[in-house]
Amino acid sequence: MPVLLDVRGVTLQYKTPQHLVTATYKVDFEVHESDRYVILGPSGCGKSTLLKAIGGFMRPVEGTIRIRGRTVEGPGPDRMMVFQEFEQLMPWKTVLQNVLFPMRVTGKFNSRESEERALAAIDKVKLTKFHDVYPHMLSGGMKMRVAIARAMALEPDVLLMDEPFAALDALTRRKMQEELLGLWDQLRFTVLFVTHSIEEAVIIGSRILVLSPHPGRVRAELAADHLLAGDIDKPAFGLLSKRIHGLLFEEEIEPAEEVEA
Repeated sequence: MPVLLDVRGVTLQYKTPQHLVTATYKVDFEVHESDRYVILGPSGCGKSTLLKAIGGFMRPVEGTIRIRGRTVEGPGPDRMMVFQEFEQLMPWKTVLQNVLFPMRVTGKFNSRESEERALAAIDKVKLTKFHDVYPHMLSGGMKMRVAIARAMALEPDVLLMDEPFAALDALTRRKMQEELLGLWDQLRFTVLFVTHSIEEAVIIGSRILVLSPHPGRVRAELAADHLLAGDIDKPAFGLLSKRIHGLLFEEEIEPAEEVEA
């Protein structure tokens, strides 16, 4: 299968007032069409920084990031991001206006085509009856669907999701995971999903990249496409979760040093 996203030997650094911090060190992975690819690691391992680099908001100090063979040099409509709790929806705009907004900003489509695409995307996520409703009138799951419709209307190559359910209570989080999987089953979009939850990684991911504690290095890539939310009580789910736990908390070898800024 052709590679959609190719991350090769990527080292990322950023400055604090006291240090130059190495966030990730020589990270390699590939994402294919329709993957539910999860990047899993503890807080501070650089997973969100890696997502920002893939989004084009920072450049690697070492290595390359390519989308369909093109080197990522900045943000673009081929990569759309969905953040925590979907509060990036503009509260003063309706569902339709929110979905239209990025198309009008990018100028990728004319006015008529933009509206047609927005309405089609809203229909795909089953919110046609709510196109003139404001975000405060929607449930969390509906807001997520609007955020995904807004992203998918631009036909991105990959949807980037940065711990979107991290701040939610356990029951709401499970509902949102099921909503996301239901949408993926219908639309088969490519998603790159960052989380620090082992359980969530196993539920969401078809493949899981496990990163070490700071700085983030690749510990393993594991297949999880045989497990879904309904399998959480099955032995295979527990075995994979236990294996991931062991990978996350094994002793780090030769950590990269932080140097004075």
